[in-house]
Amino acid sequence: MHTRAVRRWGDNDRHFGPFTYARDKHYRPMAMVLSSAEEEYPGCNLRVSAFGRTLIIELPTIIKPYHEKVEAKSWDAATIERLGRDWYWNIDRRQYGFTYSEGHLNIYLGRQTNDSSTTQDWGMFLPWTQWRHVRHSFYGLQGEHLFDEPQGGMAKLGGDEWRARWDAQQAREASVPTAQFAFKDFDGEDLTATTKIEEREWKFGTGRFKWLSLFRKPKIRRSLDLDFSGETGERKGSWKGGTMGHSIDMLPGELHESAFRRYCAANKMTFVGVAT
Repeated sequence: MHTRAVRRWGDNDRHFGPFTYARDKHYRPMAMVLSSAEEEYPGCNLRVSAFGRTLIIELPTIIKPYHEKVEAKSWDAATIERLGRDWYWNIDRRQYGFTYSEGHLNIYLGRQTNDSSTTQDWGMFLPWTQWRHVRHSFYGLQGEHLFDEPQGGMAKLGGDEWRARWDAQQAREASVPTAQFAFKDFDGEDLTATTKIEEREWKFGTGRFKWLSLFRKPKIRRSLDLDFSGETGERKGSWKGGTMGHSIDMLPGELHESAFRRYCAANKMTFVGVAT
């Protein structure tokens, strides 16, 4: 008979005999999963989750973990003699049920191995909950539209067509005019930032559910790409390292300089001016 450890599910657990109750403001899945394991919390349990609340019920052994007898081919003679056997049990959790979170549905069908070739589950993002990317555009120094990246099928990674597409994409992006600004980092170090403007658009629904985009506004994100001449931020010089570049959301009406000035003000940097 297993001695059960006090189950920990989240930061707000409450225990009432065989019941564990938890609330979470951020992780809000829908789930009903029957599990059995011989790990940290051995035995069988049923988990039900909805609306940020989770209830876990410890149960009798309705189902057992998966057991597979494995020949220990790597053991030496001394180990076999000491243990009195030349095999061991490979034990995996068993789960039956489903979880749903942020548009992803997962169905548990038995043995859970964390190995895609042997695990018994199935999952997918539900197409009527997802956004599809439809446009990637580049803009000039005054916010004028330059070009849209071609949207189309995928080429085989590493093949001739893939290389040709990659080279063409790099050439297009290299043609985008950039602005350069001098600034002082939080510690007074003089650095420069190279910026360019990009915009991406997503429409609602994928696959056979693309028509749902007729009823929802598209998501459009205009961003300023930042490429720094050296590490920035308070972690620079540490084992974690500073930031060498990233992108920021742009506000309506902003161009290169106004967006970068706002970034400097928010990140303990001093804007100096246009780099010469």
